[in-house]
Amino acid sequence: MNTENIEKIYKIFDQSIQLLKSNLEIDFLDAFIETGDNLISGKIQVEDGKPDAKTVAKLNGIYKEFQYSEYQPEELRQAIQLVMIQANKEERIQANHQFTPESIGMLFNYIIENLKTNEKRITIFDPAVGTGNLLSTILNYFQSHQIEFEAVGVDNDDTLLSIASMSFNFEKLNVDLFHQDSIDNLLVKDVDIVVSDLPVGFYPIDERVKDFKTHSEDGHSFVHHLLIEQSMNALRPGGYGLFLVPGNLFQTEEAKKLLSYFHDRVYLQAILNLPTKMFKSGQTQKSILLLQKVGNNAKQAKQVLLGEFPEFNDQKKMLEFLSDFKKWSASSLS
Repeated sequence: MNTENIEKIYKIFDQSIQLLKSNLEIDFLDAFIETGDNLISGKIQVEDGKPDAKTVAKLNGIYKEFQYSEYQPEELRQAIQLVMIQANKEERIQANHQFTPESIGMLFNYIIENLKTNEKRITIFDPAVGTGNLLSTILNYFQSHQIEFEAVGVDNDDTLLSIASMSFNFEKLNVDLFHQDSIDNLLVKDVDIVVSDLPVGFYPIDERVKDFKTHSEDGHSFVHHLLIEQSMNALRPGGYGLFLVPGNLFQTEEAKKLLSYFHDRVYLQAILNLPTKMFKSGQTQKSILLLQKVGNNAKQAKQVLLGEFPEFNDQKKMLEFLSDFKKWSASSLS
């Protein structure tokens, strides 16, 4: 992977975005999607004379420097990640719409590598795929290790889904994307792994979730609880759910109902806190939650793995931590 290539791709994206923002009078993300459409199709989209001829000429001058097939998938993914960082600076994207950092995706990869799955072909599902950064980090890892996969992503935000689609196209990742509410009826079933950076907050449509075991009896239900339940329903027996969740997931009053849902259905195998320095306060700290669906010879680990990742820049402690996880998974998971 070449950092100069990443910078070059980013500059091409940024120059195009700024031109389209100004000429079409649209926001950053819409200009980013328009840029992606232009680059993937190889043709600048013009409607009602917009963008104007002068802008089209400038865009053609920028685009001629770019052939995305010449770049590695990870170079393209990281360039798109830089664009999303810039988008957040310009538009202050709400927390549930921000991309999942690469470092977390790499931890997900390590955990998945040490799960007992069909290593030659994995079916994987993200019910809150967003911009696709978490899923593409995992799928690029699969491709580099010759692991075949079938992947599905769902999101109810069409802007984020458009960015995910663009990213997967650039990176030549075959992912089925669906624009829908993941709390609604899903067609996805019997997958090996569900991964997701779960949105946090309340789900507004109480009537739709009345049959969920994790719904609240009084007021709105937590959407992250509902998505965990929905995700576990989509898994095959013995399949794994790997989620980024609030660090206080099991410290709220509503957690009693979530834990009650787990009974006889789900094994809570591990919960690993991310380094505290990654977050502004303890209230915003996140954890990685590992669940396994009951069935197909799955068993509850003799000891639920509880811990906190060391700081990412402490390489020695991180390697020790990951080694301990590998030993635990080998002896505890089936």
